[in-house]
Amino acid sequence: MASASCISLVLLLAVAATAASAQLSSTFYDTSCPRALATIKSSVAAAVSSNPRMGASLLRLHFHDCFVNGCDASVLLSGNEQNAPANAGSLLGFGVIDNIKAQVEAICKQTVSCADILTVAARDSVVALGGPSWTVPLGRRDSTSATGPTSDLPAPDSSLTQLQDAFSKKNLNTVDMVALSGAHTIGQAQCQNFRDRLYNETNIDTGFATSLKANCPQSSPNGDGNLAALDATTANAFDNAYYTNLLSQKGLLHSDQVLFNNAATDNTVRNFASSAAAFSSAFATAMVKMGNIEPLTGTQGQIRLSCSKVNS
Repeated sequence: MASASCISLVLLLAVAATAASAQLSSTFYDTSCPRALATIKSSVAAAVSSNPRMGASLLRLHFHDCFVNGCDASVLLSGNEQNAPANAGSLLGFGVIDNIKAQVEAICKQTVSCADILTVAARDSVVALGGPSWTVPLGRRDSTSATGPTSDLPAPDSSLTQLQDAFSKKNLNTVDMVALSGAHTIGQAQCQNFRDRLYNETNIDTGFATSLKANCPQSSPNGDGNLAALDATTANAFDNAYYTNLLSQKGLLHSDQVLFNNAATDNTVRNFASSAAAFSSAFATAMVKMGNIEPLTGTQGQIRLSCSKVNS
C-alpha cells in the first residue's frame, strides 16, 4: 500500500512538473531568441504604416486562429481552415506573417513558433494604431494540421445569445466578449455581411444606412465584396469610437448593434463609450485570455520552419 502511494505521489509530481513546464511565460524567449519581440514589432509597424488596414487583418487572423482549436497557428496553414466559408477570401496578412517568420528564422533557427509570432503581431498591430499594449505570455507551439471546427467562429449575423454562447465556449465572459468586439474599431466588412442590416433592420441610424446603400445595393450578388469601415468615425485609429457608434445605432454589423439594443450588455457598452481607459484595460485583459485558449506547449506540436506548411 505504501509502495502504491509512493508511486501515485511520483506520478502526481511528474504531472505537476509537466504542467508547470508547459505554462506560457512572457520571458520564454529571453535567452533562446532575445531579439524576437523587437523583430516582430518593427515588422508589424512597417506593415501597418504601409497599409493601415493590415493592423485589423493581423488582429483578425489571431482571433480566427484562437477560436478554432486554440491558438496554434492552424489558420496559417494553406488550405483547410483558410478555405472555410468564414475565412475564404476575407483573411489577409499571411504574407506579413511569413515575412516576420523568415526574419526571425534568420536570427533564431526553429525557435519561435508561428503561433507566438501571430499572437505578438496582433498586440503590436493594436499598438501601431494607437491602442493599448499588454504583456504577451509566450511558449505556444504550432499545430501539425488545420481541421478544426470553423463553426466556432461567431457570424456577422449572430444574436446576442449566440455571441455569448460562442465566447463562453472559449471561457470568455460577457465583458470579454464586448471588449473583444471593440476590435471592430478598426478594419472593414464586406457588403454581403451587412446588407440585411441596411435594408431590413430598424435599429439603425437612417442617415448612416443611407450613406452605405450606394456602395451596397439591395440585390445580391451586386456589390457583395464592396467594403465599408466597421468604425466610420475613426477607421484607422484603435480607440473607443466603436462604442459611441453603437449608442447612435451606427453599428455596421448585426452582431455589433446587438451589443446595444436594450440588452444585458448595454451598460458595458456605455461604460466603454464613456471611458477609453476602461475599454483599453478590458480589451488587454480579454486578449491575454483569448491568447491562452488551448495552446500547444511543451513537446506538443512543432515549431514550423514555414508558417504555411508543416515540417516535412
